[in-house]
Amino acid sequence: MNTMTYRGYIARVEYDNEDRIFVGHLAGIRDLVGFHGTSVDELESAFQEAVVHYLEICKKTSQKPQKPYSGNLILNISPDVHAAVATAAEINSKSLNQWVAEVLTKAVQGTSIPT
Repeated sequence: MNTMTYRGYIARVEYDNEDRIFVGHLAGIRDLVGFHGTSVDELESAFQEAVVHYLEICKKTSQKPQKPYSGNLILNISPDVHAAVATAAEINSKSLNQWVAEVLTKAVQGTSIPT
């Protein structure tokens, strides 16, 4: 699976072998926004048009467009894990936020998810 980004939106792209086209959908939002193309250039153009069209439709219907993730993450973990994470951060001379961000970034490296 591959990804593309435009105006802060991320799309996941797959190849449809039966129809011989690339098919993409915006990721990270609940609204369904899709696009397709037969070449990389056509796919990229269709992706950008889909994002612009999505934003225009939201404006016309007075709906707030869903945004990709903000970067704020709230976790509910056990007090023991919280203490262990805080200790690990302190030992590494980092804030809790810095330490967790680095650990999560390392966890997704090597995947097709852009960081």
